[in-house]
Amino acid sequence: MLTVAFVYIKQQSRTCRLPQTGEMKRMKLPIFLVLAVLVMVSSASAGLGNDSERIEDLYGTIVQRRLRDDGSVSVVYAKCRYLYMVTFANQKSISESYAHVNGTDLSEREITRFLKANGTRWLPSNRGVERRFKTSDGTAEAIYAPVNGRPALTVRELRDDHRW
Repeated sequence: MLTVAFVYIKQQSRTCRLPQTGEMKRMKLPIFLVLAVLVMVSSASAGLGNDSERIEDLYGTIVQRRLRDDGSVSVVYAKCRYLYMVTFANQKSISESYAHVNGTDLSEREITRFLKANGTRWLPSNRGVERRFKTSDGTAEAIYAPVNGRPALTVRELRDDHRW
């Protein structure tokens, strides 16, 4: 199917002429490169360290916002079937939780997708009955456990004062 799509795109690609040493040369626009970039951009997701504007664009409608005692801001977003609970410090995401709106468990695929959005390589680091993960570089941890009565995956950056 990918080959068929590539052939179709190649057939549909537009051509343009660029001046080069006084003459016009015909050059095909590399449509497949443009499409590849568009796919990467559209599938990009927010994650730890992103600013509030980017997260707001990707996570949808703000359901709740509150200022916490430590000066950070907690925001709950709703988009499609997910709730995104994000904590911001200095306009950057330091903690994110992902849950279904209806309160059901996240699938393995969903957990993997949310982890991938927040780091390149996650390793299981289970302690006790809760499912835990840690990035291979040790900069973030994740836990799959109830948050506000809903099963949720919570990812947060590791700093000396934010250890579990």
